[in-house]
Amino acid sequence: QVRLVESGGGSVQAGGSLRLACATSGFTHKSSSRMAWFRQGPGKEREGVAGYYTYIDVPYYADSVKGRFTVSQDKATDTLYLQMNNLRPEDTAMYYCAAGYWDAGNWYLQNLYQYWGQGTQVAVSS
Repeated sequence: QVRLVESGGGSVQAGGSLRLACATSGFTHKSSSRMAWFRQGPGKEREGVAGYYTYIDVPYYADSVKGRFTVSQDKATDTLYLQMNNLRPEDTAMYYCAAGYWDAGNWYLQNLYQYWGQGTQVAVSS
């Protein structure tokens, strides 16, 4: 059984930083395995923030977070991280960790992911 548990959310002022963590269990990392962070802000649709091809350690980012966010994985603890720097009020959202298996597709497409966490809330004040 695959389980994803997010943590690390909170409230910060604009310009601040947070590091989100996604503790993973039961998810087998192989050539087709993918993970990602998505977010859903107030009154907005859920969107992709950063993707990660776990087998080859390749990250992908949405244009809105490039240069500010970094996705990484600790393989020893099977934890996916999202380091968020220079946070802006528009980054306020519930952040979700997702995992799935596929060979071709765009990382930001939600329907490619079979497993989702419950989310962790991030609030950025101006």
